[in-house]
Amino acid sequence: MTANKSQKTKSDIFWWLLLLGLPIVGIVAVNLLPNLREISDKIYNKSPANLDANYRYHFSEILRKNPNQKDILQQEIAFYQQRLAVDARSGLNRAALAGAYLKMARVTGEGGWFLLAEQAAQRSIADLPFDNKGALLILARIAEARHDFTTALRFAKLVGFNNEDAIALSVTSHLAMGKVSEANTAAETLVKIMPNLGSLTLRALVRESQGRDAEVLQDYRQAMATEEPGDVAGSARARSLLGRFYARRGQLVQAKALFLEALRLVPRYQLALIYLADLETRQGDYREAEANYNKVYAYSGGVPTVFDRLVDRGMAKVKDLQGNAIEFQRLRDKAEAGLRQEQVSGARGFGHRRDLASLLLEKGRSQDVAEALALMQQEVKIRRDAVTLDIYAWALSSAGELPKADRVMAEIVRSGVRDAGMFYRAGAIARTLGKDAESRAYFQKAKQIDPTFDSLSGKTLGLGSYEF
Repeated sequence: MTANKSQKTKSDIFWWLLLLGLPIVGIVAVNLLPNLREISDKIYNKSPANLDANYRYHFSEILRKNPNQKDILQQEIAFYQQRLAVDARSGLNRAALAGAYLKMARVTGEGGWFLLAEQAAQRSIADLPFDNKGALLILARIAEARHDFTTALRFAKLVGFNNEDAIALSVTSHLAMGKVSEANTAAETLVKIMPNLGSLTLRALVRESQGRDAEVLQDYRQAMATEEPGDVAGSARARSLLGRFYARRGQLVQAKALFLEALRLVPRYQLALIYLADLETRQGDYREAEANYNKVYAYSGGVPTVFDRLVDRGMAKVKDLQGNAIEFQRLRDKAEAGLRQEQVSGARGFGHRRDLASLLLEKGRSQDVAEALALMQQEVKIRRDAVTLDIYAWALSSAGELPKADRVMAEIVRSGVRDAGMFYRAGAIARTLGKDAESRAYFQKAKQIDPTFDSLSGKTLGLGSYEF
């Protein structure tokens, strides 16, 4: 009897606690769960701890709701296709569709979207031959992607250089052609008209080509101070380019933080993944580098993209540094095959002669050097930026034309560009020519630009190995 009473008492206590506890638990749950969600969001959306506060993205709350860029563009494409199904002769709707195709090409890197954009823009002009600036600008961008800068500028001129997009195209095309003064004038004009993330990023690129480092950083900081939440892709691009700038100055911690911030904004952003993998390769983090290169492969879903050549060469370098000769050879052969296939397309393709030339120079056989030099002699006729000239000088020096290579490197130095690898090459060429004082000055300049740059860095970049 006593035992039964004791059990009843315990049962009563349990039910009283349950009745009292449920409301309390409910209150706690109502208040705590949103806070937990907020804490989770803060963790998910947190910038890298060592990222400069000026470069942090301040619209983190929108990232949870930020849909996949590819899905957005698919919807945009479907919208304009439906409108054209009703009115197939609408030049404006077809120009808008061409613009959506071009944006998809940039997001995915797939060449097929460029071709669709070109075809749609051409038909748009056929249907609306007058005052069709949208279609003309798309044709200009496609010509630029093919490295046909003269045609790109001709289309931009037809649009008129009072148009912001035409001015922006003038900046990038002139920069690629090595006409830095013209690029600078266009960039200054664009910033005066529209001082936003895009224009300030373009001016930063021009100033970087002139070696104006302090102003480069000033432009990026101003760009990020003016950014708006609607352009997440532009924000990721700006941070990727700034990360590359820091990497070239040996500030590797800040560079990596910027690449990670870009990937926080656009998790599948190929440019940031490739830059990050390149940095990790330089730091000897081969496993991480390989993982990030593989992400670029995975995100493309097996469809060929313009990023494949960069990934294949990057992965080949990792395998070489790991001592895996078989995989190194396989990946380098794959990269070469892809680059050669691009060349076959000719004027209709998006081939990269200087990438094929640098790969051939890495191989180093006499027949490869001769082919690389021929490629670069053609390339410098249309593109004369510092990177192109540097590979041209590499080809010349490999072919034994050292005095000519020395003159090309002097042209790069006069441009004002600050790149440790380029000064290192200039030093190597000068030393081979017996210009010891000049060689030492170049090597010292390389070390000043990037204090982390050493003979191993030079060897990794295909520059040979010299003592500073």
